[in-house]
Order: sequence, then C-alpha cells, then structure tokens
Amino acid sequence: MEHDFSKGSMSRHIMGQAVPLMIAQVLQLLYNVVDRIYIGHLPDANGLALTGIGLVFPIVSLIGAFTNLYGMGGAPLCSIDRGAGKLDEAEKIMGNSAVLLFGTSFLLMAICYIFKKPVLYLLGASDATYPYANTYLVIYLLGTVFFMLGNGMNNFITSQGFPKIAMCTTMLGALINLVLDPVLIFGFGMGIEGAAIATVFAQFVSALWVLRFLCGKKAILKLKRSCFQLDAGLVGQIVSLGMSGFIMQATNCVAQIACNAMLSIYGGDLYIGIMTVLNSVREILSMPVHGITSGSQPVLGYNYGAKKYERIRSGIRFMACVGGAYTIVAWAALMAFPRPFLALFTNNEEMIRLGVRSLHLYFAGFVFMLFQFAGQSVFVALGKSKRAIFFSLFRKVVIVLPLTLLLPRIMEDSVAGIFLAEPISNVVGGLACFITMYATIYCRLGSCPQKV
Repeated sequence: MEHDFSKGSMSRHIMGQAVPLMIAQVLQLLYNVVDRIYIGHLPDANGLALTGIGLVFPIVSLIGAFTNLYGMGGAPLCSIDRGAGKLDEAEKIMGNSAVLLFGTSFLLMAICYIFKKPVLYLLGASDATYPYANTYLVIYLLGTVFFMLGNGMNNFITSQGFPKIAMCTTMLGALINLVLDPVLIFGFGMGIEGAAIATVFAQFVSALWVLRFLCGKKAILKLKRSCFQLDAGLVGQIVSLGMSGFIMQATNCVAQIACNAMLSIYGGDLYIGIMTVLNSVREILSMPVHGITSGSQPVLGYNYGAKKYERIRSGIRFMACVGGAYTIVAWAALMAFPRPFLALFTNNEEMIRLGVRSLHLYFAGFVFMLFQFAGQSVFVALGKSKRAIFFSLFRKVVIVLPLTLLLPRIMEDSVAGIFLAEPISNVVGGLACFITMYATIYCRLGSCPQKV
C-alpha cells in the first residue's frame, strides 16, 4: 500500500511524499543558503563577497537546468510506467537518465572552465567582485558530476515511493556542509574557498548515497549496466518531458543575467548583492510550495498510468488548497517583518536598509507563484510536455526578460523597475498556467479523460 498510489487517501499519499521532500529541501537549502549566510558575514568584505557568490548563481542555475532535464524528465516517466506495471521499461528510462547526467556534467564543467572570465563579467562582475566569484566558481565546478548525479538520480528514489530515503540524500550532504562551512571558512581562515570546498565534498557524499541505494536490494527499480545503452526513443521522451524543468531553470539563468546586467548599470554592486539576498529568501519561502507540488507528481503520475482519473482530480484540489494557504501566510509574514529575513544574510546596514524596499517590490506577487508551480507540476506529472514547456517559456522569456530590460528605461526609478518584473510575471504567468491546466486537464478528467 505504501508504494501503490492507486489505493488509499490521495492527501495521505501526497503528504507522505511531500513532507519528507520538504524536509529534504530544507536540508538542500543548507547547501546554498548556509554558504551565503557565512559569506555575507565575512569581516571586511563589505558585501562584495556575497555579491560575488550572487554572480555565480546563473551558472549554478544552468547546471541545475540540465539536472532537471534528465532527472525530472525521466522520473515522471518511471512513475507512469511503474503504475502501468512496465518495470523493465522504467529501469531503462532510469539507466538512460543516469548516462545523460554523467556525460553532460563533464561537458558543462569543461565549457565553464574555458569561458569563466568573460562569462562572469557578462553576468555583471566588476573588478572588485570578480576575484570572489572566480575563487568560488573554480572550486565549485569540480563537484559538477556529483551535483548532477546526486540531485538528478534522487528523483528516481522519490518516484519509486521512497521519499524518506531521498530525504536522507540531502540530509547527509547538508549536515556535512553545515559542519564543514564554519570550520573551513573561519576555523582555517579559508573564507570563500572553504565554502566551496565544503559544498563539493557534501555533494560527493550525497551522490554516493544515491547510487548505493539505486544499485542495492531495497530499490524497486535498480540501476543496471544493461540499461546504460542509450535508446534514442527513450532519450527523446526524457528530454521532451524534462524540457519544462530545464527551460524553467535555464530561463531563470537568462533572467538573472539580464537582471544583474541592468543592476550593474542602474544600481551597482550593492544592488546585485541585494538581489542575491532576495533570491535566497525566495528559495526559503518557496520551498514548502515546491515540496507539495513536487511531492504530488509521482502520486498523480502513478494514478494516471493506472487510469484513476477522479483520484487525480482529488490530488490536484488538495495540492492547490494546501499550497495556497501556505503562500498567503508566508507572504503576510514577509511583508510585515522584512528586516530579519535580510539580516540573516548580511550585516551591512546599507544593504538591509535599501533591501527592505526592494523586498516589498520583488515579493508583491508571491502569492500567485503557487499557480505556476501547481499548473506546471500537473503538466509534468501527466506527461504533457508541450504545455509544460510553453508556460516555462511564457513566464520568463515572454514576461520577465522583456520587463527587466524595459521597465528601468521607462520608469523614473530604474532600480524599482528591475525588481517589479518578477511580481508581474508571477501574476500573469501563474494565472495563465493554472487556468489552462484547469480547463484542459482537470475538467476533462471529470468528463472526457480520453481527450486529455
């Protein structure tokens, strides 16, 4: 019953997947956030070290995009095939995803090393912030293969109905990172180098844990050599379904590049640092929503493969209601008490003072983010790759990117225009995605499921 999502309460199954996933994501945040917290409080850095880390974000997002392409592309297909009883096919999908993750990691690492200097300046680095960004990136890239295998293949543990094991993946890495960070940064006086080394080692341990489980006896679907031979048809399916998550991450990268470039023109290094803090706060606050919507994917996908359509509708309703209640509470707390969130990442009083106003602008549409996550998750869970891809592109490429470039040029307060692009995209893109999902999937599952 624990791994058969077609029976029992949908809310119990979704929360059974979501709660361990949310705990795992809290721990996953420690990989990134704890680095920023310590680096933001480095003495005599004046916020430049934190700004340097922020400049690396688009590159990290790009690596994450390729991880989503193969990991989140293959895992829902495994859930659907497992629900239909096609276990051999599911194992082939998992094996192909592992090969794609492994090969792409080395390609990305090589490209980033070759072009790191021009890319960092393109991302908004100045002569003052480049040394910090370069130091962190050179070490961080060494862990690319561990990051991609650990995070990408962890999706296949969750898709098999082992969310607690998946949670342990991030728990191991996060605890190692949490312990090593202060030791290396402050104890050994390594500063930003210590933060990067701690992160890479933590990623290495997480990757070992994932591969050990998927090759072990407890896994329902096992990672086998016989499944490593790439199949063009399966690769096409994986890439097609994963393209939504890839585009969402990749367009985040493009939007961040544009944002940093405009902030470097109209605001300078200080505002790039503020954007780094706001992105960190967004990661923290969006984590429960992402956990609930991501946790619903294997449950919805399994029931879709088992043709349990009314159960899917029930799962969508539960996901939307729980996620909506959380986003309202989180938004209200953030608007009322912005300074503690900012002070968590920096002790620079000027950054905090200017950051309060920027935070209010940037998070004005936070509540509507749920609609994007919920609609996108349903599209991915049911294998509707074209719709998932469209709305990923629509929000970032059609809305955020043009507004980021246009608003600072037409508004009297140029910096405010840059921060307003995000909330506008949350409202327009989120509503468009959810309404389309409701009309084309939710309603049709109740009447004509064969046309979905």
